[in-house]
Amino acid sequence: MNNFEIPIQLTIKQFDLSAIDSDGLVLVIVGYCIVFMALLLLYLFFRYIIPSILRVEIGKNRFHKGSDPSAKNQKIEITGEVNAAISMALYLYLNELHDEESNILTIKRVSKVYSPWSSKIYGVR
Repeated sequence: MNNFEIPIQLTIKQFDLSAIDSDGLVLVIVGYCIVFMALLLLYLFFRYIIPSILRVEIGKNRFHKGSDPSAKNQKIEITGEVNAAISMALYLYLNELHDEESNILTIKRVSKVYSPWSSKIYGVR
């Protein structure tokens, strides 16, 4: 009987900093900087510019062209009945958007209980 021995060599590569491609490293750093700058610009845009745009009153003098300037400073008082009517109208309108359902659940038992997925015969080898 011949015993054959197979030599096994294990090599461990050490991490060599000189093997790092400097162009690839620069590309990675520039890529990360671009992404973080874009995130910073988006943050500043949503934090400062969007709220100032939303606060702009579009056409604020459109309804007061023919009226006297003292009418602009008058406050309009809305009573509780008006608030209740507005809220009831909104409630009824928003509830009409949904379909009426019976809220009855029916669970039917399936008569076929055999399934190839639960069969034990296919698990035998």
